[in-house]
Amino acid sequence: MQTGTQALLPRHIAVIMDGNGRWAAARGLPRSAGHQAGIEPVRTIIGQCRRQGVAALTLFAFSSENWRRPPEEVGHLMDLFLDALAVELPNLQQNRVRMHFIGDRQSLGAALCQRMAEAESSTAANDGLQLQIAVSYGGRSDIVLAARALAAACQRGELEPAAIDEARFAAAVSLAGLPEPDLFIRTGGEQRLSNFLLWNLAYTELYFTDVLWPDFDAPAFERALQHYASRQRRFGLTAEQQAPK
Repeated sequence: MQTGTQALLPRHIAVIMDGNGRWAAARGLPRSAGHQAGIEPVRTIIGQCRRQGVAALTLFAFSSENWRRPPEEVGHLMDLFLDALAVELPNLQQNRVRMHFIGDRQSLGAALCQRMAEAESSTAANDGLQLQIAVSYGGRSDIVLAARALAAACQRGELEPAAIDEARFAAAVSLAGLPEPDLFIRTGGEQRLSNFLLWNLAYTELYFTDVLWPDFDAPAFERALQHYASRQRRFGLTAEQQAPK
């Protein structure tokens, strides 16, 4: 049976999964317990996207700025990524999910980089949900690296500067080849982008919720989809221009 939001379903959803630490603190638990509890909502949202026909999902797991957190917390997060990849990969493979990681891998450990590469390789032929995980990622850095790549192409004589337009620039950033995110979700009550997908979110519908990430369940996700379905996306046009003739 179709839901009320399917007619206006986003093709691509981007999520900042915020609130793990506050969730743990409210329960008198260490921050690591909040990060561990945040794995279940990831499973839930991936499953919801698959069932409802969302084409792509991008999750902000660890930002370039998160390296400034206490070393013990960073270490726990890296271990959690390693363990989660090992545990979750068979289920993702079974459900035809294709994985891709974006961000600065040079700052990650060799074991994690190897497991990320293995996950990408083993799911490369899958034709289901396209799942991007942003790890050690920064939106400004993404733009700078794209600019450097295009400048290098010009220096080699492979590209004329006048040929650089928005489409060519978009093909040089981390989410090249994917539709732009239609819906951005941030949990935890904060209302900012936090250096996430700055190039790609230009016309994305923004949805902020006070729900902390470990509590973000299927009904909370459905509310985000309903918010998206209620929006009129005009892309610079007037409502009258978009009205049916």
